[in-house]
Amino acid sequence: MTRRLGIAGASGLLTLALAGSSWAQNATTAGNASAPYPTLENISLEWLVTGDANANGVVKVRYRKTGDASWLDALPLVRVPAGSNQGFSWQNRHAGSIFGLSPGTSYDVELTLTDPDGGNSTKTLSVTTRKVPVAAASATTKNVTPSTFASSASGAKPGDVLLLADGNYATFTFQVDGTEALPIVIRAENPGKAVVDGDVRLDGRSYVYVEGLTVNGKIKFNDATGVAIKGCTVNTPDDGIIAYGPGSENGYFCDNVVTGTSSWNDPAVGANGNNLGEGIAMTGPGNVICHNRVKGFRDCISTLEDTGAINQTSLDVYGNDLDVCADDAVEADFTMGNSRVYRNRVRNSFVGMSSQPSLGGPAYFIRNVMFNIIYSPFKLHRGSIGDVAFHNTVVKCGDAFAVYASDPWGRAWFRNNLFIGGTGGGTYGGYGNGDGDVLNLSAAQTNSSFDYDGLGSIGTSKFTGNVSGTNFSSLAQLKSSTTEKNAVQVDLGVFAQSITFPNNPFPGVSAVPDLSLKSGSAAVDKGTKLDNVNDGFSGSAPDLGAYELGSTAPDYGPRTGGSGGTSGAGGSSGAGGGSSGAGGSSAGGSAGATAGTGGSGAAGGASGGTSSGSGGSTSGTGGKSSADGSDDGGCGCRTSPSSSGTPLGLLLGLALWARRRRSPPN
Repeated sequence: MTRRLGIAGASGLLTLALAGSSWAQNATTAGNASAPYPTLENISLEWLVTGDANANGVVKVRYRKTGDASWLDALPLVRVPAGSNQGFSWQNRHAGSIFGLSPGTSYDVELTLTDPDGGNSTKTLSVTTRKVPVAAASATTKNVTPSTFASSASGAKPGDVLLLADGNYATFTFQVDGTEALPIVIRAENPGKAVVDGDVRLDGRSYVYVEGLTVNGKIKFNDATGVAIKGCTVNTPDDGIIAYGPGSENGYFCDNVVTGTSSWNDPAVGANGNNLGEGIAMTGPGNVICHNRVKGFRDCISTLEDTGAINQTSLDVYGNDLDVCADDAVEADFTMGNSRVYRNRVRNSFVGMSSQPSLGGPAYFIRNVMFNIIYSPFKLHRGSIGDVAFHNTVVKCGDAFAVYASDPWGRAWFRNNLFIGGTGGGTYGGYGNGDGDVLNLSAAQTNSSFDYDGLGSIGTSKFTGNVSGTNFSSLAQLKSSTTEKNAVQVDLGVFAQSITFPNNPFPGVSAVPDLSLKSGSAAVDKGTKLDNVNDGFSGSAPDLGAYELGSTAPDYGPRTGGSGGTSGAGGSSGAGGGSSGAGGSSAGGSAGATAGTGGSGAAGGASGGTSSGSGGSTSGTGGKSSADGSDDGGCGCRTSPSSSGTPLGLLLGLALWARRRRSPPN
């Protein structure tokens, strides 16, 4: 007798098929892990995955110097679901960074992926950080004067040091390459006294270092590899140190003084202001921009935007002293994962840090100090995804922390920051900066997590704002109705020194005051532990803001000697490293897997080898910017989630089969 399956049986089969398909898609299949473009003191990690549609996979990270016995914990990687925005797309992955390492050092990295739906995996990688770029030990020094420069330059060979005597030199285009082992160095015999009257061009060059020159023009290096600009003084009417086109790969741009012509007044500020030039700007992977003093530009430091953005990953911007940035102090726009902006000092800037947008992330902003910012400390416009901000200190007029664009932005992770706003809000450069809300984040998606932040509004007698569409009018309401369960209310009394509140951004401040914390204040011991970020804290818990109580203030701007070792994003005084604790449990957030952020809110992952790798997790031709070039939103978030669900053919086939079996037997 032929057995016939009725509709109940068909329905059961369909249920099993759906359940099996859902399980398969929620489970993780681990792909390639890599560490593309290691820099001097940080390692970028990426681990491609398929599946994990519910984004609850977590990757824990441990590391150690090769040969050491003990492992140290780093932050878990950030879960980055596949998506697209502004004409770019990125792959399904975990990604993140290890901070505060030593240059030219080999490390073992262990990645452990766990997914409650299945697919657990462990990978161990060997990664070597880059060395500080210096002349070869076997370098041949050639003395050069203005009259012999042209012939010396055309005859230069790998390993040469062209030592420029004092004097004035004509603009030049250098046309010889060095090698990684034998760079060519163009060095002033007496720093600042070899003066180039015009531009220096290093387009297409590899491993050419320029040290100690004064350049009355720009230094430009389109399509360059391993270029270093160190200890130079650049005076320019437009751009300073810049690379377009394919940009720069694994460059080093540190300890320079770059001065432009933009001024600090209301007509000059904002996207449409009377401002000009980029202080230091480039595209490309693996670039390090550190310990520069930059003043008087539209954007003091910038990546490129839209179609100009090429493989903007594994980028370090740290230790810079930035002043009179008429639009953005650091414009980290269109970064494509593992951009790291940390330990910078900013004053007199319209926007502090721009991430417009981050393309999946993570885009890290750690221990930056911003004083007398006008518009917003973090401009997360054009549907930014994956911004991570820890231990920043902000004092400004108007709203303390606001993102005014209506485009939804998400998967943000904020911890241990100090945001202090207050009176003086108004319209500057055509843009309003609020009337003193402590948080104005109405377009933040609920897959973002904000917590352990210190918030205040000076002179307004209020504690108001909005997070992800939820209004609050007191600290108690903020804590009960948003992810800020551990927020604290602060004022200028948290600082050890008496601080004059900048309730009028003009004429500006001549220096950033000392924003070190006062012992026993409301910001002390109120943070949460973040492995490899705030290791070595004193007291019962990390402090809020950029400076741990009792820590040594970091160096900002050019260092004595023009190069340096490790300042790090982590540690109470920038030493990085980590403890041997469990790690990761406090690094996430309450957004959790139910909100789509995955696990603790910080899972992600990938490791890599010693080579630079290709990156490649983000691709695209770029989208269009708004017609007037403004920075007030653009076209919004166009994120495309990764495809999921039971294959359509299977569902249709099962439905048709069941319908046919419903006919009565003959």
